[in-house]
Order: sequence, then structure tokens, then C-alpha cells
Amino acid sequence: MNPKFIIYSLFLLLPVQAFAQQVMELSNQKIHIEWIETSNGWEISKLAIYNGTQWQDLGHLSGEYTLLTSGQKPVADPQEEFLTGTGEPFPGESYKYIVPTWKKRTAPVNLNTAGEALNFYPGKAEKINASSVQFTAVTDFGTVTSLWTLGKESNDISIEQTFDADHDGYYSLASPTLVIVPENELKWATVPGYFHGNKLEENLPLSYGYGNGIPNRPIVFSEHTASTLSPMITSVKGFTIAAIPNPELGRDPWESDENTHAKWHLGISHMNRNSHLSPSIYYPVLGEQSSAMKAGETLTFGFRISIQQVDWFAMLNHAVYDVYEFEEGVHLRSNKQSLSNRVAQMHAYLMDPATSLWRIEDFEGKEIGAQSYLGGVVGSDKDAMKNADYGAMWMLAKSTGNPKINRQILPYALNFKLKQQQTADGFFKGAAIGQYYLYKSRKFVEEWGDMVEPIALMYYIMLDIGNILLFEPDNAELKERLRLGAELLLDWQKSDGSWAVAYGRDEEELFRELTDFRPTFYGLLVANRLLGDQKYLDAAVRGADWFIANGVENGKFLGVCGDARYVPDFATGQSAQAFLDLYELTKDTAYRDAAIRAAELYTTHIYTHPIANTTKKVVHGKEVLDWEIAQAGLSFEHGGALGSANGNGPILLASHAGMFIRMYELTGEPIFKDMARSAAIGRDAFVNKQTSVASYYWRAMDAGSGPFPHHAWWQIGWITDYLMAEVELRSNQTITFPRGFITPKVGPHQSYGFAPGSVFGDAANLKIITRGLTLSNPSIEHVVTASEDGKTLHVVLLNQRFEKQGGTVLLDLEKAGLPSTLKSIQVLDDSGKVIRTLDKEEDWTIEIEGYGLSALKIMFE
Repeated sequence: MNPKFIIYSLFLLLPVQAFAQQVMELSNQKIHIEWIETSNGWEISKLAIYNGTQWQDLGHLSGEYTLLTSGQKPVADPQEEFLTGTGEPFPGESYKYIVPTWKKRTAPVNLNTAGEALNFYPGKAEKINASSVQFTAVTDFGTVTSLWTLGKESNDISIEQTFDADHDGYYSLASPTLVIVPENELKWATVPGYFHGNKLEENLPLSYGYGNGIPNRPIVFSEHTASTLSPMITSVKGFTIAAIPNPELGRDPWESDENTHAKWHLGISHMNRNSHLSPSIYYPVLGEQSSAMKAGETLTFGFRISIQQVDWFAMLNHAVYDVYEFEEGVHLRSNKQSLSNRVAQMHAYLMDPATSLWRIEDFEGKEIGAQSYLGGVVGSDKDAMKNADYGAMWMLAKSTGNPKINRQILPYALNFKLKQQQTADGFFKGAAIGQYYLYKSRKFVEEWGDMVEPIALMYYIMLDIGNILLFEPDNAELKERLRLGAELLLDWQKSDGSWAVAYGRDEEELFRELTDFRPTFYGLLVANRLLGDQKYLDAAVRGADWFIANGVENGKFLGVCGDARYVPDFATGQSAQAFLDLYELTKDTAYRDAAIRAAELYTTHIYTHPIANTTKKVVHGKEVLDWEIAQAGLSFEHGGALGSANGNGPILLASHAGMFIRMYELTGEPIFKDMARSAAIGRDAFVNKQTSVASYYWRAMDAGSGPFPHHAWWQIGWITDYLMAEVELRSNQTITFPRGFITPKVGPHQSYGFAPGSVFGDAANLKIITRGLTLSNPSIEHVVTASEDGKTLHVVLLNQRFEKQGGTVLLDLEKAGLPSTLKSIQVLDDSGKVIRTLDKEEDWTIEIEGYGLSALKIMFE
């Protein structure tokens, strides 16, 4: 007999189970996952997702678990020093606001070098039911149990992980690695609030500090500035994988009656401990709350791994809406004071030099006016002065008709602007010589160092002068000053279309390790619109094209706050509006697409956690509901590893709200309107009751403007922009007004009132009534317009709730400065159609559908 046949026959007689591998699986209509038992334990052998037409097998599978352990609490001090791309220590000791934050964020726990990492595969698997599998691993430190559950029609795998400690120590559980995305298959990665990008970056200050590139290390990112708790990675294979912790795991920034923003419960990362690209959750954070365990104690945490054939933005929407219930949080919001009323009250605040800290100082023979600025400025002896929103200044003057603004504020603010620009020949001719004026030392200075910035030229010359010229189009001196600035911006533009971040007084370029990923090109768009020269538009296009290719498409941006060393901030939102304005000027769809892309990226500057609720809390002795002080819906000044949000939380200055409404109008993406409304509506807990001025930082609650009295102008600016955007949206563009230019420097809001708009087909001017007009329901906003002859008034009404609202409109004609004889009052729908006529002698009552619009048409004899 053939020996080979004998061997083969003996092989067939051996027990089958000696050679077969055990298999465990979960499956539904969207996901199929299999594990096999190997010598290492249970590993993932197959993972497929249904893309709508067919099943797609994913590669680079794992199933490995990680437990971090430490016998003692990890050290809190950094053990490494980091250098800029040009070799200097980062960030530099002069940056006193961010040095402590950087040290804290580069400690061993944050860099994921603390403790020991135990990597393992579970040794036991058990099918619990048709939709759940439980895995158990017995380690030298304790037992890890994981229950995997797959819903009926879900792309999410829910996992509940439990650790039973056998020894005293510090422990942190990591979510298991399902799929590793190799670097050559990476399309996009983001930890919202920290970075977004498509390439790994070796320089940690650039990637971790600025979000310019993907950190090439497995950072454990803190939840303090993670806007949405969902690291995610998109593969060139077309799928995105995200890890999303259960909402209750995150810290509550105001647990009961004090600020608890600094607590750190949860860590998230784009990599596992082995530096493989795989979204990861760490709970608890090693050395932080709940990580110290005694033998016999147990901890549990839950999360989900979502795998879908979508891009990162769709996955972000999934986390925001389906897990963090963002829409429900918006529906909780209601006003105690309307934004419209706040504008009227802030008008009174700004007219009083005592409350607004308005100063007039002599500088080189001119009286210049601005408000005191008591924040940090290099060289300041509490003597800094600054103007904020020139567009809002001139808008308020024209729309109120208040002569006091024209006599006591605008002339001196204009002198301030003229003196702010260098006119002497030389390298800096046309530049802004500083944002602030120090009246004791009698000089203009920049915020944080002796330098001159192209972005400051764009802001404080091009934009401010541009906005004034919209109201004073025949001002020849301002036109010449605008041209001076435009010519310098042209001279400073590099051959590739970009600009330097800053120049020293010796004319040498500063911050060479950084790139000006900001909308500096926008200044030349302003010059083209007002001066007409084609060369300015051509240069703006070159700058925009460079910014799109090098910045936006790679997720790279830079900020404008000098004291924070230009870490990304609201300039990202400004970029979206700048591209949108360029699109409207050129009709080139590349700029529309870039605007949408930048706006999508800016949604990662908005907190979406914790979930707002109705829990009662106490703030400075006063009872409030959780949603009233919620961070969800607010943007940060700057986030990441260096930003002010680490200590201060988000900000209340919602300059992006109007732009987001415009983006919703353009794209139909609900996240834009919901984020705009969440920021704008029901934020009374942060509004000072005496002045109606909101605090800047979340941590200040309702303390008021504090060291930033000029912020009231910005608040009038963004509120008007937001309300006008809502009016245009809800009227289906039957009410539209021309927009001015972006304001420096807190975001993308724009000015109004310099030219007539169209109200249901009729020409009308924006009119701000500061006295005599009240509404009984603060959830109804109003915008007022007047015909050219003043005989027709439209009071446009916006319901700021998701459900129908009613109210009474009261108009005292004498207080409001209106004609004394009424002819008729009509109620109009959102298209201008007359619904009914009101009796002149009775209360004017109205009802408006959820997030709807109505209008009163008031005609005078």
C-alpha cells in the first residue's frame, strides 16, 4: 500500500476538534464580526460592513485589549522637552498663559508613557444570546470581562468592559483594538477639538499644540477641550471607524454648586498604546479619579465602536445626535431675555462712559477714543485701550439715529483708526502699528510682542476701514488709507500666494516654524469691492487658492490671539465666511466648497457634551437648571492642548452663529442651525443683569464684561448678524439685507445697515429701536425695518422655540420716536401675505409656529 495513502487515512481518523479553530460571531444587517480562538486567545478574524449594495471586508484586524497599570500615582510633571521646528524651546517662557497648560498636557499620562501596558487577548468566549458575546481575560492584575452587543440595525458595537482588581494599584482600561488603519491607508483622522488632518506629523508642538497634522504618538487627549468625545479615523477604503464613550462617563463641568471643569474622567486617542491608528477610549485616566483601586474592587465602563461607510463629518453627526442627543438639548433652550432686548440694553451701557470705560486721549495732536482693556498686553500698566467692532459702531449710529454716538464716539474712534496706521515711508508703510494704545507710555503696541503682522493689517486696516467706508462711501481719506493697506498686503504676499505670520521691527520674518493658515487674503477682497482694482481680486484669489490647497484640504489652521501664540481659534470660522464671500463675488464653486469644508471643520470647535438636562444646580447661591449653564452648544476661544478652554471652558461670544445659519441655508445640514441656535438661545445665566452684557468665558458665569468692556460692541455685532441670518432663512429670502465685511477678530459675523434691504419686495432700512418696543414673550425676537419715507414699519418676529409661541407686542410711539398717528396694523406670514388686520386700540397679539417667522406691518398717516 502507498505510504502516503496510509498517512492520509490516519489523518482522517484523528478527532476533528484537534485541528479545528473555535469561532464566535455577531451579525446584523450592517455588521458581521467573527473571532477565532488562537494560541494567543480570541482574535478578530473577520469584520465586514454592508455599504448599501454589498458587504465590504475590512483588513488589518486585531481584537487586542490593553490594561494600563501603575503601582503608584504617575508623576504630574513633564519628563520631556519639546522644540519648535526652528529649534527653540516650545512654547517659550514669555507665553505665561499657555506654558502651565503645555506642561500639564505633556505629562507622562497625557503622552501615554505612564505606567505599564498589558496587552492581551481574552482566553474565554461565551455566546450570551443572539446579539451578545462575552469575553473574559484573567491577567496577573485582575480579570477583564467584556460584553459585546450588536443591535438589530446598527453600525455600532456596544461594549461594556469590567475590571475586577486582584491587587492594590492604579488602573486604566482601554477600549479594544478592532481595526488598525495603516498609515498608507489613512484618509483622515480627528480628535474633535484637538486636530484634524490626513498626515502624521513628527513635530509634537505642531500636531498636538496647533492641530497642524496628526500626532505620531498615542496621546491621551483630555476631555476638557475635546469638543465631541469621539476620536475617528477614515480609511481610503471608504469607511470611518469611531470610538464613542457612553455620555455619563465624561466629567460634568458644574457637578452641583461649583466649577468642576478641571476634573478628568475620560481619555480619548486616535491611536492605541502601540501607536497604531485605531480610535481608543481610556477609562478611568491613569492617576485620576477612580483609577486608584483596592484588591477586590470593580470598575465598569461602556462605549461603542461605530464603523460606517461614511466620511468623518457624517460620523461626527452620528456621535453628536445619536449618542449625545444634541437636538434634544437645543429644544430645552428658552430665553428669559431676548437678544433683541439685550441689544437695546447694551446700547444704553455703551452710551455711558462710566460703565463702558470709554476714554479719550491725546496722541500726536489728535484726540483718539477707545475703551479700556484690562486684559493682558505686553508692556501694559493697566492702560491699554482698544476698539472692537467698527462695523457695529457705525451700524448702531445709523440704525438708532442716536446723535450721541455720532458726536461723542465715532469721531474719536475714527481718529484712533487713522493713528493706528503707519503712513511714513518704509517697509511698514500702510500697516497697523498695534492693536492697542497704551496711554501712559503713549504708543500703539501688539498684543504679545514687538512685531507687525499681516493678519493685523488685514484686520485693523482693511476690515475696519472697509466697514466704515460702507457707511461713508465718499470719505476720500479712508479710501486712500485702504489703498495704502492694500498695496502693502500685495507687497508682503509671497510668490506662492501666502503671507508671513509676523515681522520684527528689524523687518525679519518671525515665527518661521508656523504657517499663516488664516484668511489673510480677505483684506484684498475688501479692497477690490471698495476700490475696484482687479489686481486686488487677483491677489485675493491667489491667496485663497494657496490656503485651500495647503490649509483647508489638510485640516490646518492658525489662530490670531498673540497671547496664545496663535493656536487655532475663531479665525477658522472666519475662513469659512471669507471663502463664502469670495464665492459670492467670483461665482467660482471651489470657494463655495472650501467655505463648506471650513465650516464643517469649525463644528469641531463647538462643545457637544455633556448632554444638557433639567437637573437643579446652584451657581453663586442661585438655583439654575443644568441646561442653563451647559457647555454643549458653545464654542471655545481656542481648544486643544494649549487653548484657554482648558481652564476657562468655552466662550459666550457666538460670532459664528450667523455664518452657521447661512451654511445651513446653503447645505441643508441641520448641525449648522442647531449649533447656531444652541449658542444663541437661552444663555441668560451668562448675561449680567445690570448691563445685559454677557461674560466672555463660561467660568465667569454672569459676572459681566470684566476686563473686556469693548466686547459689548462685538455682542451687538454677532447678535445682529445672527438675527438677520435667521430672518433671511425663515422668510425664504423674501427679507434680505446686504452684508458688510467680517469684523476683527473674534469670528465671522458681519455688519448691516449701511444700505437698504428688501422686505417682502419693498426697499427698507434697518432700524434699531432702543426704547418703547417690548414683547411679552422673551422667546420671540424682533428685527425692525423702516421704509425710506418712514411711513411703513415692519416688526419682523422670530419664534426661538421648537413649539408654537404667542405673545403681545407693545409699541410706545413717543418713546420709540415714531409718528404719532397710526393708519393700520397688519399681521403677515413668512412670505409677506396678510393674515389679519389688528385693531389699533387693542393689544397686538401674535402666534408663531416653532422656529417660524411672522411680521407686523405698521403704517402711519
